[in-house]
Amino acid sequence: MEWSAHQYTQFENERTRPVRDLLAQVYPAKPLLTAADIGCGPGNSTGVLREHFADARIIGIDSSAAMIASARERHADIEFRVADITAWSREPEQYDLILANASLQWIPNHEELLPRLLAKLQPGGTLAVQVPDNQQEPVHLLMQKVASDLRWSSALADARGILANRQSADWYYRTLTRYEARADVWKTTYFHVLKDGPRGVVDWFRSTGLRPYLSALSGEDQASFLDLYESEIAKAYPALLDGSVLLPFPRLFFIATCRD
Repeated sequence: MEWSAHQYTQFENERTRPVRDLLAQVYPAKPLLTAADIGCGPGNSTGVLREHFADARIIGIDSSAAMIASARERHADIEFRVADITAWSREPEQYDLILANASLQWIPNHEELLPRLLAKLQPGGTLAVQVPDNQQEPVHLLMQKVASDLRWSSALADARGILANRQSADWYYRTLTRYEARADVWKTTYFHVLKDGPRGVVDWFRSTGLRPYLSALSGEDQASFLDLYESEIAKAYPALLDGSVLLPFPRLFFIATCRD
């Protein structure tokens, strides 16, 4: 299933707020000349990067051609490439700042990936990362529950593990400092008001967490999966008096700065 830039940007303000909070904590010790936005999506995070570091040469990469097309349309003055983060991390070019906003959770083997990303930093360079930290929230636990339904459990056996590529805050701190980087780690829970109630929650995750499940199903099974998931969401996230739902969304942040 191809990424949908339109579906993703349906909640653009909510999705962009964490990258603003992340970059607000980046204080380069010297002028920042080069920056990369890895997993840039439709370019909303790249735009924030440009706002903070207007004089830097910025590139954005994403594995989705549809997302890159949307990003190029939005920011004609920024270089965007269709590229896989894992392959890109092995390329020799170095940067003053690497930004990964809600992208590394799709990449396995962080114990191998993080050292490669740190090695792509110039002396004194910074790696700034934000990942969703919501795997124990009802939205994800209910995906697992619905996926275990006998109608499609076999078809979804592989999908259940795709988003398990996340570690704890202390794991990231220990790993980053092992490579002599100065590390700052924190967690924030955002509370998003979704006007469309339980359907709004489903729409939010259709473009992210639900993608592995939906891409493995088709036709009636896909529709039935979404109907069952929405009914479970309605029970877990009761609607407010105006019909909206308050969606808690924990996110983990870390910044690693290489020593000069």
